[in-house]
Amino acid sequence: MSKATQPREIKPKAAFELLDNEPRALLIDIRSGMEFLFVGHPAHAVNIAWIDEPDWIVDPNFTSHIRKLMLGGVSCELDGECVPILLICRSGKRSMEAGIKLIEEGLSNVYSIDGGFEGELDEGHKRSTINGWRFEGLPWAQC
Repeated sequence: MSKATQPREIKPKAAFELLDNEPRALLIDIRSGMEFLFVGHPAHAVNIAWIDEPDWIVDPNFTSHIRKLMLGGVSCELDGECVPILLICRSGKRSMEAGIKLIEEGLSNVYSIDGGFEGELDEGHKRSTINGWRFEGLPWAQC
């Protein structure tokens, strides 16, 4: 069996069900700290930014931060299968990029939540009207 080279896409409701059924699963919001706090975020998500202010560059320690959250990898089985790692961003694009990086660095069982937190833009240039975590009415919080 060949190893995955990119994260599995998962719809928001399916992600919520996976999180509900697998208590070890991690929901990681990879948006910037400002997006996480002020736009809102899925309930119980941990924020580890892929790209953040002030420099707006990919965090070179991103995978290390994820591994720390996974207790240094003890959340992986002897066969290499890790607990589910669900990544969410605004629309699903950054979470796919970040997921590819995690897989390249040896992590497995990585998901990208399709549509992200806010979803794609509609014809009126608004989000949360077509798809995404909020559009699906899933639990979220805002500061």
